[in-house]
Amino acid sequence: MHSLPNSCKASQVLRFFHNNKIFYSIGFFSTSLHPSSVDIETQVQKITKLINDSPYPDKPLHLVLSQQIPPNALSTSIVENVLGCLFATHANGLKASEFFRYALQAPHLCPSADAFEKTLHILTRMRYFDNAWELLEEIKTKHPSLLTIKSMSIVLSRIARFQSFEETLEAFERMENGIFTRNEFGTEEFNVLLRAFCTQRQMKEARSVFNKLHSRFSPNTKTMNILLLGFKESGDITSVELFYHDMTRRGFKPNNITYNIRIDAYCKKGSFGDALRLFEAMERENCLPTLQTITTLIHGAGVVRNKSKAKELFKEISRRNLQADTGAYNALISSLVRCRDVKSAAGIMDEMDEKNVPHDNVTYHTLFFGFLKSKDIDGFYGLYQKMIERNFMPKTQIVVMLIKLFCEKNEIDLAVNLWVYLIERGFCPHSHALNLLVTALCSRGRLEEAFECSKQMLERGRHISDLVFRMLERCLREEEGMEKLRILDNLIKRLSTVLPPSRGYATGLPDQISVK
Repeated sequence: MHSLPNSCKASQVLRFFHNNKIFYSIGFFSTSLHPSSVDIETQVQKITKLINDSPYPDKPLHLVLSQQIPPNALSTSIVENVLGCLFATHANGLKASEFFRYALQAPHLCPSADAFEKTLHILTRMRYFDNAWELLEEIKTKHPSLLTIKSMSIVLSRIARFQSFEETLEAFERMENGIFTRNEFGTEEFNVLLRAFCTQRQMKEARSVFNKLHSRFSPNTKTMNILLLGFKESGDITSVELFYHDMTRRGFKPNNITYNIRIDAYCKKGSFGDALRLFEAMERENCLPTLQTITTLIHGAGVVRNKSKAKELFKEISRRNLQADTGAYNALISSLVRCRDVKSAAGIMDEMDEKNVPHDNVTYHTLFFGFLKSKDIDGFYGLYQKMIERNFMPKTQIVVMLIKLFCEKNEIDLAVNLWVYLIERGFCPHSHALNLLVTALCSRGRLEEAFECSKQMLERGRHISDLVFRMLERCLREEEGMEKLRILDNLIKRLSTVLPPSRGYATGLPDQISVK
């Protein structure tokens, strides 16, 4: 890490927070039937904040929603975007589920598969598998058309990640026999099961499933690509090539996805020449490269620090009548950063603005990292201010990065202001961000703020870590903050009555120990 700017620069950033009206309060929701995109974004932010701020489990969320949101204030787009924000902000999964069920009751709304899938994603990421199964059962009865291949994939992938091989197979059987009963399972569903293991790099399990079930479900090229992807994710090029040759020997014809996977495998290992030779072979086989192909090669040029080739490949996108998207621009930015040309990388953001290509979390994170590596602190703070000015909501990776940096460099006020910025917009930061912030605050004797941040997390229905609670317990006892300790203990225990237990999170004080 490199030193942050002097206190004058820090004070300027702090004043920026106060001089710009970045906070808003919950007001009446518009009932316009044809809102503009700005109106929709405002509605989404307000509803997301309302849900995250709602005290849980003290007051049922559906009561808060029914009091604050008229049914005709919701649209399919608003519901989908709110659930997307709840996912990005690590909201309590049970709150997200309640909001989705509330939206299902709106008579004018046509329930969407996207909203359902996002709800499942939130629940299963937090390992609320019982709740996910309950929702699947409910949707099977009331809205069976929402049961998609993607929803199946979301649940199976999380079960494969967090539970055993046997439990994943049992879940697949339960879906086949009890949930997705309208259609007979075939190759597409078989591919979903394989992908669940391959995305978790569980290739031994994937092979076992393939050997066990391939006679029942006829494999296709997509099946083989999924397995090829799994070997690529495991980082073993030899296995990728061996399986590729096995694939062609079995009579499966490679497509552009097959080539993209192999090209990516070589790029990630720094074998850029081999990746380019595959690119040429792809064209000789009349297998047209896609935008993803060229984006992967741009990344590969960055890995070997070949800036001129990265730029040349980016120009190739328009020459092939393709349209560069955020991913392609991010690949170029990443390559320029790897080549230590951060100034040019930052200029790409302006080009994206000119072309109306949106920035995303990867764009910001790559440039933040580049400025730090190049010791360009002014550039770092310029990007930080730009992010705030644009009201951009960073995801966990950036939040943790920024708070860690601020705390390490004794710019604790910036860390606190970032926390407030997120909370005021309905963002519920990840527990790792809270760990960093509370540790820094406690070490500086700022217990009131450490307590408030932890209390905000608990009130929003999110666990705090045992590490944070024990630290606060020790500090509060030393400072005679028994009332605050009692408040935290009560919040933790109330939350534990409705949330599944999670390893590493606080369980409060032992029952035999009283807070006096």
